[in-house]
Parts: sequence; structure tokens; C-alpha cells
Amino acid sequence: MTSPMVEQLIVRTAETHNVPEPVAQEMLTGSRPCLHLIPFQDLTPQQKETRPAARTGGLPALPDGIDWPDGREPLVLTVDCAALPEGVLDIELPPDGSLLFFADIEYEPESAQVLHVPAGARTGERTAPYELIEGEPWQPKVYEPGVLYPIPGLTLAPDWRDAPATSAFRDGDADRDDALDRFVDAARQAAAGGAAHGVSVQLGGFSRPWQSAPDEGDLVLLAQIHGQAIDLDVYTQTLIVGTRENISRRRYASLEFEQQV
Repeated sequence: MTSPMVEQLIVRTAETHNVPEPVAQEMLTGSRPCLHLIPFQDLTPQQKETRPAARTGGLPALPDGIDWPDGREPLVLTVDCAALPEGVLDIELPPDGSLLFFADIEYEPESAQVLHVPAGARTGERTAPYELIEGEPWQPKVYEPGVLYPIPGLTLAPDWRDAPATSAFRDGDADRDDALDRFVDAARQAAAGGAAHGVSVQLGGFSRPWQSAPDEGDLVLLAQIHGQAIDLDVYTQTLIVGTRENISRRRYASLEFEQQV
């Protein structure tokens, strides 16, 4: 559910782009909220007081007795759950503690893992494990740490353009698809308060895949990680999906990871 303020913003944006209000209402009906995790430079001046809520890369802080996951994937993201804005997402994340995302974003991940570290757990920073593989030294890659800030956003159902009012609007003129594209871009920007969120980490909402969407049927998006949000030289997209029940019950071992290029 979008907030009344966002709904008003979207309706005004539709008017500016000469898109009928019923089309805007259909878009909102077929939408889901998300959180964009973006760097400080992509915030608007009004958002500069936003509390940071995540970090890319770096080394994991893990509880006593818990080591780097067996798959040895790099740590790509750490989310401070208590720092996320409340009541934004329509999936249930832990109210506190940290979510750690381990995944290979440069190659198709053979395995990947999300760990929840409870608030108050005694933790220590783990160095990347050193191993010999076929006689050659190897360690997981450690990406440069980067701080990310949470900005509420809006995502759209893949088939929202097929809704009755929107479909009728598109049939009226060959140029109206372009008008809808401009409206959608402006609407998503308005929902995010004007913040830039093109290459980012996204929590919740509908995915924006480069290929087929993995969040279909009972599966919903937990996170979508653009490789360039972690390392500017990595041109991939990692999508992490699971059922609402498994996400809410923190059954993270059941999550599915897909990489698109």
C-alpha cells in the first residue's frame, strides 16, 4: 500500500504528463513499495539527514562460533534492520539485528547465503578465509566498503500496462507509450523524493530484471543488487527471492539467487 502523500504525488505527476487519473490509479493499484539503498551523493538536499542503514562490501561481523559461510562467497551487503524506515515494505524483515548477504556477483553463484545476526549478539570481524586450491592460494574477494541510505520507492507490476484504462489510453495514440514511459520515470522519481536510484540495491517491491522476472507465483523479491552498486566494474544484477512466509519466518536457507547480465 502506498501512502496518501505518494498517491497525491503520482496523481499530480500524471496531470503534468497529460496522463488520465484512472491510469495513475491503475498504476498505483498494481504497485508495491520498496526501499532503495543508495549512496550519500544520490540523496536530495532534503534527504541529507537520512540515517544510514546498510554497507556494501567489507568484512562480516559474525557471532561467536559462526564463521564465514562454507560457500566462501564474498560479503556484498550488510543491512542494519533497525535503521530501516518502519512500515514501508510489504514483506516482513527482522525489526533489529543485521542481515548479511554473501553472494558471488561476478560469476553465476554456485551457492549464496543470507544470515541474520541478532541484535545484542557478541560479534567479531572475520577475515576472509585463506585456502589452497590446487596448490594456489585463494581468498574470497573483499569489496571496498560503502555506506548506503534507505529511501522509500515505488515499483510496478510487470503487467500494469494491460489494465483496462491504461490499455485504452495506449490504444488512443501511437505516441502514448512514450508518454507512459516518461510518466513512470517521473512517478518513481517523485515517490523517492527526487533521489537518484538507477544503479542501487533494492529491498522488497517488484524486481526490475534485465531478463525474465524471478519473482513470480509465490515468490517475492527480498533484494535486488546491481553489481555496480558494489563495484563499478561489475555489470551484473543479482536477484534474491523467496516466499513471503519463508522471508517472514527467516528461513533464509530457502531463498533462491539468480544472476542476470
